[in-house]
Amino acid sequence: MTSSDQTQDQFAKPHIIIVDDDAAMRMALSQWLELSDFDVTVYEDAREALRDIRPDFAGVILTDVKMPKLDGITFTRSVLSADSDIPVILMTGHGDVPMAVEAMKSGAYDFVEKPFEPKDIVESLERAIEKRRLVLENRKLRQQIAQRGSLDSRLIGNSLPMRALKDEIANIAPTEVPVLISGETGTGKELVARAIHDLSDRRDEKFVAVNCAAIPESTAESELFGHEKGAFTGAVSQRVGWIEHAIGGTLFLDEISSMPLALQAKLLRVIEQREVVRVGSNAPVKVDFRLICATNEDLVEAVSARKFREDLLFRINTFELAIAPLRDRKDDVALLFDIFAERAAERFERPYERLGPVLIGQLKSHDWSGNVRELKNMAERYVLLVGSPEERFKRLFKAGFEKTSRLPGDHALADQLRDFEERVIRDALDRHDGNIKSVMEELDIPRRTLNEKMKKLNIRRERPV
Repeated sequence: MTSSDQTQDQFAKPHIIIVDDDAAMRMALSQWLELSDFDVTVYEDAREALRDIRPDFAGVILTDVKMPKLDGITFTRSVLSADSDIPVILMTGHGDVPMAVEAMKSGAYDFVEKPFEPKDIVESLERAIEKRRLVLENRKLRQQIAQRGSLDSRLIGNSLPMRALKDEIANIAPTEVPVLISGETGTGKELVARAIHDLSDRRDEKFVAVNCAAIPESTAESELFGHEKGAFTGAVSQRVGWIEHAIGGTLFLDEISSMPLALQAKLLRVIEQREVVRVGSNAPVKVDFRLICATNEDLVEAVSARKFREDLLFRINTFELAIAPLRDRKDDVALLFDIFAERAAERFERPYERLGPVLIGQLKSHDWSGNVRELKNMAERYVLLVGSPEERFKRLFKAGFEKTSRLPGDHALADQLRDFEERVIRDALDRHDGNIKSVMEELDIPRRTLNEKMKKLNIRRERPV
């Protein structure tokens, strides 16, 4: 069973902890939630609950604010100090709302004001459960990456295509057969090649990567095979080529389809004879290396178009590894984004708030034509931007992906209504310098409704009342 399957099992019947000194409230809530298919544990004393809560708690905590012995605000801080990702929902009286707002600034997930409808609690709990599930799933996957060795730490992902690729790499790496890696630009072909090298018996020798597309045709032969002093104008000294430099190790030829046909014939001879002749020399040099090639083109089609030698293709693709594009392994998107963003946050010394289910859904809906490279770029830009996660995403998609993608539901009625509502509330807050009472009067809505809408729309009142 995979870690993802285990996490799903944990949430088959979500666990809710209720902490309240009011026996009638405890009984009413627990009965309602059990009827709503939650697994419920109740505590009268917050101190007892605190002793039983662990960082791997797979559920949500629902606590009253005003309690003897240990109040809900202090209890919440203690829970979050043990695990800042545990969702805590506060139940407040009318006078406790300011305290609850402060608690949310410190990390509490949500608050509901008494008296409340049970269905409102259920909706908030379901959102919190989904957030907790994603946190624990990503946490377990990151632990696997740290524990399972170099292959998982290099090739991040737990989707079926990625697991199959890792199995193939582990199988073929200890052999000496030539490997051809195929995949779209940005899928990580060089990363796979390095993983093969690091799992092979040649791991302590050199890994020599050559981008065939970046070598000018006029100097390609000298770059690959080397040259002797005086072999041509400008050859002021002897030079060892990339092939000879890879002796004992691994030679990685990236974008091999870009290699000129004349050079392909000479490379074929090197592979067959295991020797290289430098430009300007007649003396062959014995070479021993593991050959790995990569291409983002269909080499069979290139052979048909007479752009690639068929006999060379037979020599380099003894074993072929195909890397699936990111759009075919969407299950890896959230974890990849999370890890890239965390690394960027550490590098740039910026905070990083993990994404919720809605934004993760938006990530998965993108076509990712640039694959992992594009995702990494987006994660880094996300960390550098300011604003709420939703505001950052809106800017990212409009700035970077306007021509290739759009946010799901851009034209849906619900999204248009949400945008309109957000604009009306923000404009009212600006007109009244953040004075909530004046905004309530202008929009003719009660304070509780306004608070709920501001929370839902991620509107923060930055000016004093």
